[in-house]
Amino acid sequence: MKIIFTTLVAFCLSFSAFTQNTVGLLSYEPWNSYDGYNLIFPHNQSTVFLIDNCGQKVHTWEDDASFRPGNTAYLTEQGNVLISKRNADISQDAIWAGGGGHFVEMKDWDNNVLWSFGLNTDTERLHHDIELLPNGNVIMIAWEVLTREEAIDLGRDTNLIVQNQVWPDQILEYDPNQDSIVWRWRAIDHLIQDFDSTKPNFGVVADHPEKINFNYDTSDGIADWMHCNSIDFDPLNNHILLSVPSFGEFWIIDHSTTTEEAASSNGGFGNRGGDLLYRWGNPAAYDQGTEDDQLLFFQHDVHYIGDFLDPWHPMVGKIGFFNNRVGADFSTANIMTPAFDMYLNAFGIENGKFLPETTDITITHPVPQELFSSGLSSLQVLNNDNYLITSGRFGYSFELTPDNRIVWEYKTPTMGQTIASQGDVLSINNNLTFRMDRYPLNFEGFENRDLTPGDYIELNPNEDFCLQILPTDDLITYDLKVYPNPAFDELILEWDATGMMTFFLYDLYGRKIQTIEATGGKKYMNIENLNPGVYFLNAGKESVKIIKTK
Repeated sequence: MKIIFTTLVAFCLSFSAFTQNTVGLLSYEPWNSYDGYNLIFPHNQSTVFLIDNCGQKVHTWEDDASFRPGNTAYLTEQGNVLISKRNADISQDAIWAGGGGHFVEMKDWDNNVLWSFGLNTDTERLHHDIELLPNGNVIMIAWEVLTREEAIDLGRDTNLIVQNQVWPDQILEYDPNQDSIVWRWRAIDHLIQDFDSTKPNFGVVADHPEKINFNYDTSDGIADWMHCNSIDFDPLNNHILLSVPSFGEFWIIDHSTTTEEAASSNGGFGNRGGDLLYRWGNPAAYDQGTEDDQLLFFQHDVHYIGDFLDPWHPMVGKIGFFNNRVGADFSTANIMTPAFDMYLNAFGIENGKFLPETTDITITHPVPQELFSSGLSSLQVLNNDNYLITSGRFGYSFELTPDNRIVWEYKTPTMGQTIASQGDVLSINNNLTFRMDRYPLNFEGFENRDLTPGDYIELNPNEDFCLQILPTDDLITYDLKVYPNPAFDELILEWDATGMMTFFLYDLYGRKIQTIEATGGKKYMNIENLNPGVYFLNAGKESVKIIKTK
């Protein structure tokens, strides 16, 4: 009876807070949610926020108010932040469309700029997304301008040049040590068209799915033809993953090429040069299907799930994405497995269509219409198998269990260029949020960092919310000590607390390996059967890195 009463009280407190909160944290079940820190870079302002699951700021990277997201920010294992940004004033910019960027910067934990690269000219402009490579280089998406005459020379239908320009995308690899572009892939090197037989790239599109149909257009001929909005990297196979929402597809490109090979159809590990190794989502884009075959609808945040350097990760090699316009009034998040044979270095294709024909998993909100965003948005598969989803146009993020139950909700508390107050009711586009990413408590970049919860982003916050629902243990500091460290067979745990203690042991990838309960302030822990490597022992908000030797 006591257990039932306690649960009922917790539910009532959570429900009460949910009915009062309109921004920031809306609901929270800490016992079912994945604990970590959430990174957001909301539109129409210039600060990158790192917040805990209560919505309290634990760190910020502030910038001059004249800048805006362009559009992403990522944390590195060194505790740095990689940021794409632009000037707020775009009135004099020669190239502008949604998602436009300008600068890519690496900042350290203390907000010092370590390096900066900019590209925004009359003929080229960075936009949308970036990706940090294992070697420290960064790959970036950029528009490049084709004049009307140049587009016609490449076989573009003149009815599809309504702005006297076309902006095909390119991928640039920047080396901050050399401060230079060291690799380049251009869409215009891989075009095919069946409109003008006098042009050298004339051909049958259906027979060449590795090529890009220059006259496939779903945007009524506007210059921003491809609108690529995400980029990711597979270090194991040296593949680049590129989301092309106006095609309803994502593409995979060989990064093992030289720049010269990337401009051709030969070379690289796949011996296809810069031609498309794989494309998926809409066979009609290469004349091998109809609208009934389309599976991607202006998708965002197409990315590899899992860590390719950890072959035992349950989702390694799978691809996740936010499917924005899959329904007239709802969106979904999806996970699929590309048909790839690593040994043959080839992707599966059958009857002219790249496989598979369906996704593995479709994720919806418990009330499907509560998840709808025509643009932006993201999906993250957390290490406890929950999903973190952001509906970008409403700045609404929520964590969902595999059985479709919401255990955490947050609404970005911004109103255009101002900060929202608790109690404000936000409407569409008030608090645009491109993505949200959650980093685990034991993320390497957090080691020896001050992550003390501070103020909330919103004004007039409901500070009692988390105090009502958090387990008391989460508010205690234990002064946890672990020694010897490194160790081979046994650790000694010491802490300052009375009563029962619960410790959680995680591996380097955030997977829970063991749960330990103890009392008395000291315990011996046998680790002889663990594989050599790095682990993290958590107690409440404290985390200690452990090195298991051979």
